[in-house]
Formats: sequence, C-alpha cells, structure tokens
Amino acid sequence: MEAGSVAAALLTEAGNVYVGVCIDTACSLGMCAERSAIAAMVTAGESRIRRIVAVMPDGRAGMPCGACRELMMQLDPAAREVEVLLDYESRRVARLGELVPGWWADARMAPEA
Repeated sequence: MEAGSVAAALLTEAGNVYVGVCIDTACSLGMCAERSAIAAMVTAGESRIRRIVAVMPDGRAGMPCGACRELMMQLDPAAREVEVLLDYESRRVARLGELVPGWWADARMAPEA
C-alpha cells in the first residue's frame, strides 16, 4: 500500500476547503485523492463543489480520473460548472462539463426548473 502520493483540495460553494490524499492498494481497493476530499466534504454535510485541484507527485496539477469525474457529476445537478485546475503556471481551468461531454445521465440529472 502507498498513501499520499497524490493530494487534492476542493473549495465548496459555501467557501469551505476540504483536502484528501490517495490511498493506492495492490487490488484497486484504494481511493483517489479527489474522492478522499469529496468524502470529507460529504461527511461535513456539503455537496456543492466550486473548484478542485489534484496535486501529482511531481507537484503539478493533475486531471481527475474518470471515476472522480463521474462522482462529481452525480453529486450535484450543477456539477458541470465545477472548475478543475489543469495547470498552475498558466492558470488553465476547465469546467467539469467540458471534461465529461455527452454524459450518460444528462437528462436524468438535469436541474429542476
């Protein structure tokens, strides 16, 4: 097992910051840093992410994996607007909706009018 090689931080709509680290295991029972931070957020009673960043072992920003993107999409009908930091130096950001085009549950998870 290895833990902590990737870290993540997220900012919620309420202005709170939650952090997490990855837990890597030999048989995929671990957890990504983003999901660890999301678990801390949900435990605290929140579900709306405004911004998120993953910090890779080399110190650069990293792209959330597909499972993390899927979890964020399912947490909040407004998740398409979550800002994902892609690069510190250029301050390049992508909206989660751009990273999950043609999402399978668009109609099902659409915000109520």
